[in-house]
Amino acid sequence: MTADRIDRSRLPIPKPRRVSDTPLDARQAASPPVSSPLRPPEGAPNVLVILIDDMGFGASSAFGGPCRMPRAERMAEEGTRFTRFHTTALCSPTRQALLTGRNHHSVEMGALAEVATSFPGYTGVRPDDCATLAQTLRMNGYSTGMFGKHHQTPPWETSPSGPFDRWPTGEGFERFYGFIGGDTHQYMPALVDGTKPIEPPRTAEEGTTSPRTSSTRRSRGSAGSPH
Repeated sequence: MTADRIDRSRLPIPKPRRVSDTPLDARQAASPPVSSPLRPPEGAPNVLVILIDDMGFGASSAFGGPCRMPRAERMAEEGTRFTRFHTTALCSPTRQALLTGRNHHSVEMGALAEVATSFPGYTGVRPDDCATLAQTLRMNGYSTGMFGKHHQTPPWETSPSGPFDRWPTGEGFERFYGFIGGDTHQYMPALVDGTKPIEPPRTAEEGTTSPRTSSTRRSRGSAGSPH
């Protein structure tokens, strides 16, 4: 079955049933066709999401603001400007709303993850039936990755022993490189590669930096190119 003929209305995509060849003599059995790897539909775009903390909607020059961002201007000129993005004025709830496309209370992130309570809408634990964008894309054949600040994991689940269900790699991102909490040292960040804590690649004197980008790339293979 080709990628553009797959029924993607239900995830995970059901594996197609194959008619079995069951002769009495196994030597006479015909080999079934090789299953094709799951790919995004033909013409599916690459998806790149850049979320910047503590930056107002009108700050970027792409939206008429004073902060010169020529690359953002170029992307805006080549794409579409959305002017009704819902921000909660806090990082964890805004990020959870962006990743799921839902109201932040419906995904239990009514406030920062560190101040979660037992009240509905504020537990800090995203329900399993509220999938993230990364999970949806990954189950459609995309390769996914997140880089930079996460700040979605309940504090009691951030230890090196997990659980890792609500770490980036448990929320649909196959690759993660960044930091889990809400903040970290600017020059000596508490970095994580996947679920493994690592030392910064350079010293503070050498100018260690940590990226702040979330991204997803199309298909499992070369840099998001169609297959």
